Amino acid sequence: MKRLLERTFVVEAAAERAWAELLAAERWPRWALHLRSVQVTPPGPVRPGSSATLKLTNHTRATVRVTEFQDGRRFRWEGSFLWLGLGYDHVITTDEMGRVTITFTVDAAGLGVNTVGPLFAGIYARNLDRAIPRLQVLLQSPDPARPK
Repeated sequence: MKRLLERTFVVEAAAERAWAELLAAERWPRWALHLRSVQVTPPGPVRPGSSATLKLTNHTRATVRVTEFQDGRRFRWEGSFLWLGLGYDHVITTDEMGRVTITFTVDAAGLGVNTVGPLFAGIYARNLDRAIPRLQVLLQSPDPARPK
């Protein structure tokens, strides 16, 4: 697969909270405004064996399934767009100072990877570049699930 896109950023949040937010794909439209909805099967947090249908605001739809899962650290799901096979990685790392870094990558393979791939990556990059600051703000806000 060819790397089309990579975004790495630091968040001021506990790794557990960041991981929980990434697994809560059905809530992603709160910060990823290009998504109209995400339906995970089976319902609940993303886990090994999960699949999801993502409905985008441009009325397109994508179906993905988890192909790799390392609890607390990384999951990858794969799907397709036109003639491209796509892999979306979600990785969380913590450095020795306790800072949490999230990395999103998009890889592609197949017919059109050198022509359609860059076009897809450009559109996806704009969406991701708008979503990341919203995710950072969300993760830095008080956790509503944590009692005061």
